[in-house]
Amino acid sequence: MIRHIFIKISSVLVVMSVLVLTSCKKHNSSENTQSLDFVEYVNPFIGTSNFGATNPGAIAPRGMVSVSPFNVAGPQNLPLEKDSRWLSTPYVYENTFLSGFSHVNLSGVGCPDLGVILTMPTTGALETDYLKYGSTYSDEVSKAGYYSTTINKYDVKVETTATTRTGISKYLFPKGKSNILLNLGLGLTNEQGATVKVVSPTEIEGMRQVGAFCYYKSEESYPVYFVAKFSKPSNEFGIWKNSAKEKGVESQWMPYNGKTRVYKNYRKDIIGDSIGAYMRYDFKEPTSVEVKIAVSYVSIENARENLEKETKGLSFEDVYKQTSSKWNNLLSKIIVEGDSKDDKTIFYTALYHTLIHPNILNDVNGEYPKMGTRETLKTAGTRFTVFSLWDTYRNLHSLMSLVYPKQQSDMVKSMLSVYDESGWLPKWELNATETTTMVGDPAGIIIADTYLRGIQDFDVEKAYEAMTKSATQLENNALRPGIKEYIERGYLTTASTKSGSVSTTQEYNTTDFAIAQLAKALNKKEDEVFYRERSVSYRKLFDKQFNLLRPKNDDNSWVRPFNPETGANFQKNLGFIEGNSWQYTFMVAHDTKGLMQLMGSEEAYSNQLQKVFDAGQFDMANEPDIGYPYLFNYVKGEEWRTQKTVSELIKKHFKNTPDGLPGNDDTGTMSAWLIYSMMGIYPISPASPVYTLTAPVFDKITIQLDSRYYDHPYLVIEKEGKGAIKQFKLGEETYKRFFVNHPELVQSNYLKINLE
Repeated sequence: MIRHIFIKISSVLVVMSVLVLTSCKKHNSSENTQSLDFVEYVNPFIGTSNFGATNPGAIAPRGMVSVSPFNVAGPQNLPLEKDSRWLSTPYVYENTFLSGFSHVNLSGVGCPDLGVILTMPTTGALETDYLKYGSTYSDEVSKAGYYSTTINKYDVKVETTATTRTGISKYLFPKGKSNILLNLGLGLTNEQGATVKVVSPTEIEGMRQVGAFCYYKSEESYPVYFVAKFSKPSNEFGIWKNSAKEKGVESQWMPYNGKTRVYKNYRKDIIGDSIGAYMRYDFKEPTSVEVKIAVSYVSIENARENLEKETKGLSFEDVYKQTSSKWNNLLSKIIVEGDSKDDKTIFYTALYHTLIHPNILNDVNGEYPKMGTRETLKTAGTRFTVFSLWDTYRNLHSLMSLVYPKQQSDMVKSMLSVYDESGWLPKWELNATETTTMVGDPAGIIIADTYLRGIQDFDVEKAYEAMTKSATQLENNALRPGIKEYIERGYLTTASTKSGSVSTTQEYNTTDFAIAQLAKALNKKEDEVFYRERSVSYRKLFDKQFNLLRPKNDDNSWVRPFNPETGANFQKNLGFIEGNSWQYTFMVAHDTKGLMQLMGSEEAYSNQLQKVFDAGQFDMANEPDIGYPYLFNYVKGEEWRTQKTVSELIKKHFKNTPDGLPGNDDTGTMSAWLIYSMMGIYPISPASPVYTLTAPVFDKITIQLDSRYYDHPYLVIEKEGKGAIKQFKLGEETYKRFFVNHPELVQSNYLKINLE
């Protein structure tokens, strides 16, 4: 029995693609991208193992809804069961026991949340316990915007697709009695509580409480509303509720004590924790039923409007065709030529992953919940959410600026909306809640970087105000804990923070550099000097004994004992968050020359950097050091190390297999690293519109540029030859340096990398 199937591209399509691509001119690309089916190069199973935390469920680009198989509940799925360990995904490739399909999910995140509103088709007698009605499954197929499988226990084929705000499932039942269950008790979130009501034999509505991302800030829990519509009226419907076990005299009068209560043909609201609803059928022949579930973070009424506006009059096939076309259009913005099909697959799957989060929060009518109070606000544009900014500021948003600048502009505007609503820019915002996960003040880095790349259609003065507020407010600073000490000393000590004093200092430095860069662009000269000087205060934490950064105590003494390797693999470390001194010391790309001086020379810098890799301290799955392979480009004569290391890392960690990500995708950050690396350019220093170079994987890359932001329709990157980089051509000019400015690159519209 075939467990997983990845649909293969036809030979005809391959031939078509080759013919189209080889007809391109050197400096221009005018091929008809509609003749290419880019979605056939997407394998959503990549990242579903090795804690990549992606899932193969159907989703539209930037979708609010995804329909994911949920196979992380129950002892049958040990050791990768949701409550047995830190697990942040509704699906794990190795697991075998399916308990339904969840409709609001996160992709590539490090903490569990959402994973709720589960449906499950069954046959025979009604069973409401997922441990009993769950089943093995087979014949999985996953494509961009589509997922299907067969539920073995019931011989029911399931197909799913999605619009932006609605998940659509099609269940093919055999002849006989069948059920569609809607379980509101199961999920990844640790929050409880739900309401449900059967409106009619074809409709169910309700709410599920979610929140407590990373297991804290329970006060930030919130509701997600839903409406479910069924294409065929049920013969019977009802609600179930698991009753608590009561003790004492009253329990003698409760026949349902500790049992599941089933309310047959019940049409009133039910409130509880372990509750659900069902539709029951008696089919005289094999029958297909479509289920459409729309969600809203505002109201049930809005969920119903989302469903009507996005799916009315559309069949399952209609929706899938539309969603597949949207994916194809977005993926077609980059065309790669040469190399293997596997390389194209991991490339386009990575691009697919970068287009999941941040996702849309507002309903079709523009309404969305306000930060904090959750009162209803309205946008005329797009309000994005899921801003995992400690991760994504390093590469994902610069990629959006290059390839999808309108989306990036709307993301910046959404960040400014968060500032308007809460008084602060986001750190790790999720569905109009601030989780405050991770450290630093990352939004300002993204905003400055976006502006400096020419995406400037937002209120930059408001942005600057927001950035400098978090950089200067001494009391009750929501984004920069310990800022008073940071300003006074230039760094944080173990007295102001129990963990991450050095790495948090570095994060504040990086944001201060971003402010300086934006101040320069806005002709705020005094601010530029002020923040630029503050941005290099990490130097006070440099210990020449180790040639590394080291935490300090409150009395300015070094923390002892000190082992620079402690902190890797989530070990507790006073100085560093999710990393150690080796993995953080070089995370000062805005001051590489300054770090070289601290280490004594360029040679000492290069040797120390190489030790990170030789000693096994480099972590491809962790953000602080993912830019390290490119730092060799700062040392003349050592650039070959960048090319060698990047090539090795791609081959080792990124594959066309479920374990084909090095770990958590971090809402597209690892995928963005891969995209850049395979194209031969990388944004080495956040808030600096500069790329550094490596040898591309592909012979030719054509990026379609948005005419609203760029003068040329295309940017073409080509390589010629084999081996190490000898020189490169920007337009018609030849260079031997390994850095190119973003404005120069897009204006020239042609980069040729010559290899030896």
